[in-house]
Amino acid sequence: MRPGRRLGIDVGEARVGVAICDPGGLLATPVESVPRDHEGQSDLDRIVALAQEFEICEIVVGLPLNLSGAQGPAAVKARDYARLLGKRLASSGVPVRLLDERLSTVDAHRALRDSGRETRGHRAVVDQVAAVLILQSALDQERATGAPPGERLDSRKPRAPRRRT
Repeated sequence: MRPGRRLGIDVGEARVGVAICDPGGLLATPVESVPRDHEGQSDLDRIVALAQEFEICEIVVGLPLNLSGAQGPAAVKARDYARLLGKRLASSGVPVRLLDERLSTVDAHRALRDSGRETRGHRAVVDQVAAVLILQSALDQERATGAPPGERLDSRKPRAPRRRT
């Protein structure tokens, strides 16, 4: 397991959930839900500030693939968001990785419900819980395989699969 603190990011339309892990990479915990700012991008500024404050070695952004594994509109938006974040972090050398996070928000709602939290209170924290699930999954994968989880963000968009005729 590579040492260092990581941020987990769950990109939503209204909020971005943020989670962090300890320096040993054992446990992910919630940090905050950052309101999305589609025009001014102050949400990206806040995440960069958190990365600097906590001396993050890596950021893991959830990639909400369809159940079939294909990229839908939500995954394209998450990939674009990760790319913008990567550009903002380029000078600091903090890499951004994308991790398959199918159903993390569903699992987050279930975890909140199972903990006894009222459904109407989920909105405020569900993005943070989803970010915790994404980051914890990344940590567990790395511990199990010895390899960094998911895919490293690069500057190219993935190609669409070729159709065979």
